[in-house]
Amino acid sequence: MTGVEAKIDRLHEVLRAAEHVVVAYSGGTDSTLVAAAAARVLGDRALAVTAVSPSLAPGEADEARRVALALGIRHRMLRTREAENPAYLANGIDRCYHCKTELYDVLALVAAEAGGAQVMSGANVDDLGDFRPGLRAASEHGVRHPLVEVGMTKADVRGAAREIGIPTWDKPASACLSSRSAFGVTISVEMLSKVGRAEAVLKELGFRQCRVRVHGEVARIEVEPGDLPKLAQPGVRERVVHAMKALGYRYVTLDLEGFRSGSLNPE
Repeated sequence: MTGVEAKIDRLHEVLRAAEHVVVAYSGGTDSTLVAAAAARVLGDRALAVTAVSPSLAPGEADEARRVALALGIRHRMLRTREAENPAYLANGIDRCYHCKTELYDVLALVAAEAGGAQVMSGANVDDLGDFRPGLRAASEHGVRHPLVEVGMTKADVRGAAREIGIPTWDKPASACLSSRSAFGVTISVEMLSKVGRAEAVLKELGFRQCRVRVHGEVARIEVEPGDLPKLAQPGVRERVVHAMKALGYRYVTLDLEGFRSGSLNPE
């Protein structure tokens, strides 16, 4: 038995012992693994809940629904209202805390309706060393992180997801659309919608991992380093510039460092 297989077995044990769970299911690989494992060992006593709000990238909710159906887990889509919270829109370094507080408030109600189910997230061991104010909200709500409990890193998660046949095992990392604006710059629903549409343009052109970071009138595009030449190709470049300007960005720039997760996080 490999190390990943042993961790999958331990994950099943943790979930089986929980008896009844509500999974905060974003559709990313981490939470999808938790949802898939919960469906395997708990059946109808596992529920995946996807939060829908202006901060969710276009297409993510539909993909989450499709994958949940393929996994055979019960699934609900619920609206969260972090974009109505001034503390969230202020976009301070604690923004994720306010977002996750709203999410876990909603999931706590779902768990109570289900007779006291345990709320679980897809956080993994690597997340503990990153800048994650949302983990404080999870702690305050008693949310469990089963991937952390069994010692799974991000690499373990992808390996486990592939091992058990999750179709999105290699899905690129995603993040709340509000992360595209520097801390301290006020967020608006219009800004979230605009950046979501901007990134959709890049994905339609075949860029799987991309970000459009917003700096006032400037759209700073990040793609994987290997994709930099493609974005600069004649035809592609013009289409991107036209689309970004049509959305209202005055300047369109390409970040030569390429994609970096959390590139606007405080250093």
